[in-house]
Amino acid sequence: MRGRYLIELKDGADALRAVEPTSTEVAKVASRLASFYNEPHNQAMLAHEEASAVSDVVAHYRGLASEGAHAFLLAFNGAMVGDADLRHVEVGQAEFAILIGDRTIQGKGLGTRFGIMLHAFAFRALDLRRLYASIIPANAASLRLFEKLGYERDDSAAARRYIDEPDDVTLSLAFERFDDLHGALARRVRITSPDSRIANSRRKNTTGPHRR
Repeated sequence: MRGRYLIELKDGADALRAVEPTSTEVAKVASRLASFYNEPHNQAMLAHEEASAVSDVVAHYRGLASEGAHAFLLAFNGAMVGDADLRHVEVGQAEFAILIGDRTIQGKGLGTRFGIMLHAFAFRALDLRRLYASIIPANAASLRLFEKLGYERDDSAAARRYIDEPDDVTLSLAFERFDDLHGALARRVRITSPDSRIANSRRKNTTGPHRR
């Protein structure tokens, strides 16, 4: 079985943690994740036409694992607040998705900080060079989040591969731009892996709701 990654950031009094869960851990939190996905605003922004059952959540995570994706549960000061993943992982690139599911803390900067953590992981531990995202036009909050992370509009064929609908907005972010914008904070991110020396030393001189 592939080793699990743990990504951590201590930011002032706040402790942010992203962990790749086991199937048992997914089953334990599937009900909470379903409640995030099914909250009316979140469901609309995720473009889910039907509510997600607990079994759907478990199947979603199983599917991500089977395709080689890296899915993470997000915890803020010990409480699970959402999830994120890097999917369609290929040589040098992947697609990124994130959801801060708790509506009471959306819009307060958590998505940006967790996003920086996951991008530090993607660029440092996975050695990727560019990440892509596909967002429905109505999801203004996600568009703002990705803009803060440094994403720019990308209508190239490489980006449009990830759309679900013709009017989806496609974006991308190269490592160099991310490093320029967020390198200082990204270098504070701790990544623990089956061989933590690889995760924390690669590129020593660098940093190394969204539809899902």
